[in-house]
Amino acid sequence: MMRARRTAAAAAALLLTAGTGACSGAAGSDEAGTSELTGDVTMVVPFGAGGGSDIAGRTIAAGLEAATGATITVENRDGGAGAIGYTYLLSKQGDPNYLLATETALLSLPMTADTEYHYTDFTPIMSIGEDFTLLVVAPDSPFDGCADAVEAAKEQRVVAGVSGAASLDNAVFAMVEQDTGAEFDRVPFESGGEVMASLIAGRIDIASLNPSEVLGQLESGDLRALCVAADERYDYDALSQIPTAKEEGIDVSYGQFRGVIAPGGITEEAAAHWEDAGREFVAGDAYDDYIAANLLQPGPLYGAEFRAYLDDNRASLEEVMNP
Repeated sequence: MMRARRTAAAAAALLLTAGTGACSGAAGSDEAGTSELTGDVTMVVPFGAGGGSDIAGRTIAAGLEAATGATITVENRDGGAGAIGYTYLLSKQGDPNYLLATETALLSLPMTADTEYHYTDFTPIMSIGEDFTLLVVAPDSPFDGCADAVEAAKEQRVVAGVSGAASLDNAVFAMVEQDTGAEFDRVPFESGGEVMASLIAGRIDIASLNPSEVLGQLESGDLRALCVAADERYDYDALSQIPTAKEEGIDVSYGQFRGVIAPGGITEEAAAHWEDAGREFVAGDAYDDYIAANLLQPGPLYGAEFRAYLDDNRASLEEVMNP
């Protein structure tokens, strides 16, 4: 079904943008260097090197380079849970030579902090897929499934590690609480790596982690997955036996998207240029390799479709972040 959704989304996007023309190489620049594409482009990553956003940004940058012939330099501008990178892109209003590797913080951070930006300040280019979180515990945990963890959290203190108030995992635990009436003692950490280390050390009881960052620990037996917060099970062999939250009686499904945005105020032609380049990237082997290596659910969306997705995603987040 996920493959069918990916195909349908791509076909719809092609219909929406029919007539925009094939992707071309880099164009010239006006005197200010902001209204037309040049050969030098910056891909901003609003988090540090080595993480999921950095990997996504570098992979997409390479794909867009191959599609356009432009030189795309990746620049990490981390800090403030992503706010520094997004604020930097905000300062590049109208300049299509800047892109940003985006994810859920685009929507969630302005709900939990006083940021200068709003997601509507930017131009949506494309999403490449979704990352559905796993609820995981230590191997000796008394919880056999997510239903057990929920029932325990209704009666006693169950400590859940999350990587920040604006993170996907914090939102997932909030959704579980709203659906079930359970209450987890959510403890924030700086990163998913710190959450995982604390879970392995026994300092917390449960965590919500992305498959790509926890697969090694699942395979080694250092951690155990209770369920995945998705509508369907993953079809990767390493994850296919993990039940969904809905199978456990918990009506929660929420994925972290990964994609690309550009500054607001760029021309329609510039936006179409990057959307077309995105389609070329998705049609190649590099996209499939990235999706498989990072255990994502594929689902590319472009331009207006990506904007509609962001609108819906934000509405879901608003219900739990600001109930």
